[in-house]
Amino acid sequence: MAVPAFGALVAEPLFLMADTAIVGHLGTAQLAGLGVASALLMTAVSVFVFLAYATTAAVARRVGAGDLQAAIRQGMDGIWLALLLGAAVVAVALPTAPALVNLFGASEAAAPYATTYLRISVLGIPAMLVVLAATGLLRGLQDTKTPLYVAVAGFVANGALNAGLVYGAGLGIAGSAWGTVIAQCGMAAVYLVVVLRGARKHGASLRPDAAGIRASAQAGVPLLVRTLSLRAVLLIATAVAARLGDADIAAHQIILSLWSLLAFALDAIAIAGQAIIGRYLGAGDTQGARDACRRMVEWGVAVGVVLGVLVVLTRPAFLPLFTSDSAVKDAALPALVIVALSQPISGIVFVLDGVLMGAGDGPYLAWAMLLTLAVFTPVALLVPVLGGGLTALWATMTLMMTVRMLTLWTRTRSGRWIVTGATR
Repeated sequence: MAVPAFGALVAEPLFLMADTAIVGHLGTAQLAGLGVASALLMTAVSVFVFLAYATTAAVARRVGAGDLQAAIRQGMDGIWLALLLGAAVVAVALPTAPALVNLFGASEAAAPYATTYLRISVLGIPAMLVVLAATGLLRGLQDTKTPLYVAVAGFVANGALNAGLVYGAGLGIAGSAWGTVIAQCGMAAVYLVVVLRGARKHGASLRPDAAGIRASAQAGVPLLVRTLSLRAVLLIATAVAARLGDADIAAHQIILSLWSLLAFALDAIAIAGQAIIGRYLGAGDTQGARDACRRMVEWGVAVGVVLGVLVVLTRPAFLPLFTSDSAVKDAALPALVIVALSQPISGIVFVLDGVLMGAGDGPYLAWAMLLTLAVFTPVALLVPVLGGGLTALWATMTLMMTVRMLTLWTRTRSGRWIVTGATR
């Protein structure tokens, strides 16, 4: 389940890479505008990722209980919530697009392009959120292959549409935005067809249910708090790196991109964990849930060790791909060693995070991440004062992951996350 989940996770960043490669040939101002707009769009996607996570756990429980009709109905509640949230985002973002672009500090030359791209791309937000919720539904049904196929098809369509509209139709950066929106809507349409077929097969209602939508929103709130706290950690780390100097912030961005890629590999195991744990608990099999948790922790540690070794071995070849500046390389090399050493810890964190999500233990995850943020923030802010540079900052990031590991490990050892039944 984890391997196709990893492929689907990587597809979304590939969308942005394709857009960047195509728009980059239009000019520096257009590329800068894309950078600002895409940062805003990616933030929106990350904030609403709970649509996938909460839906996966809830649907998997119903599957474990043997009630596929209720499982699909649960997923439909998530999709309806996604449509409502998407409409709200569009209503807010369209009139405020220029202000949002200025808030992110876009230059006078880049701001018009950023505003154009944002205003068009935001029309695809409802489709993006439907994709998240539908992906969660299919993962809960123990299907991670369909999301992979849809993601790959969406990536190919996105690249072809962007190239045709940007250069063939001469629409410039607007063509890139329209190409992405069309691809996203196509992906959402495919998901809806799959869901509709499943609903008809099992007799599940497709009508919006106010109580179900409200329950989906309530289940998502703790995961939203968790996600925002994690985003705050990354923003604080970037702000601290910026205070260390140009070479350090450049090296930090390179390392952060690698760290994010490694996170995708570990998060794929966590996604499998969400679906498997939810299914066991829904079936009332507590021993199966414990055994699955233990096996996935072992997988997380093993994959973390392998990733850590790869980071150490590929450092000399990896850095020249991003920079030829010796100062940036000197700042990044020791920090990459810290990243490599922390990968087994990250493996445990991602897996246990997925286990508790699968168990529907969102409130604990929210409080644990708030505690982690409270510990990380003062330590990170002391890095420019006490010295140590980028290596010290990434040591602080390892401290953050260690705190997360301890809070998650304590919870899983307690057994309080084990609540059986079709609903938590």
